[in-house]
Amino acid sequence: MKKGIVASNQWLKLKELTNARVAIGNVGPALPLNEVLALKEAHAMAKDAIVRTLDHTYLERECKTLELPCFRFKSQVGDRLEYLKRPDLGRKIETSNHKAPIDKADIVLVIADGLSAKAVNTNVFQVIKAVLPDIKSKYSVAVALVEQGRVAIGDPIAKVFNADFVAVFIGERPGLSSPESMGIYTTYKPHIGITDERRNCISNIHRNGLSSSQAASLLKYLIKESFDKKISGVKLKIDLKRIIEKQ
Repeated sequence: MKKGIVASNQWLKLKELTNARVAIGNVGPALPLNEVLALKEAHAMAKDAIVRTLDHTYLERECKTLELPCFRFKSQVGDRLEYLKRPDLGRKIETSNHKAPIDKADIVLVIADGLSAKAVNTNVFQVIKAVLPDIKSKYSVAVALVEQGRVAIGDPIAKVFNADFVAVFIGERPGLSSPESMGIYTTYKPHIGITDERRNCISNIHRNGLSSSQAASLLKYLIKESFDKKISGVKLKIDLKRIIEKQ
């Protein structure tokens, strides 16, 4: 083998099926320089995603355009380091947020930074805009923007709004191939102390994963089924064939 030439790899065809780092080759006993640099860049992007913040200006402007009442909330987390160390505080809202901003919202859409605010800034309104025409005619809807929030913070926020259904749009843990992945967690009749088997999850929403239109179809299905059957979580079976046929 000539010096400086990347050796071929029999697993190269796998690269067509995944963004994972497979079949990256080698130059002698070492990894190719471009792969080493790409890994360093991906690691930096993942670290950057964790410390990003919600783009409140953009998010509030989009809410105003869509005529959605929008309110800001904070968790009991003091700073980002505490957020990483104390997930329990990320599930609770500040005491100053306990007063109801409006009388009632049937559905509250919680937009939380999670572990990748960039994922939420990038993807959230592509999904909401696709869902909104179906739900606004049937239900009252409000939006809550949450700093330093975890999934379960949707429960106390739902209590503030006296909501029957909550959908938490949140940045997922960034990986080395997906630093901008968003998840959506839905709960029917949420309340403080509810356990996770009562939630449904739509995950891996990003440009190389689940598309915004696919996520919107799943969310519309979960909203309809939850209100029709008055359940959510493991008891609610997702009929993917039915959802795909409707797309």
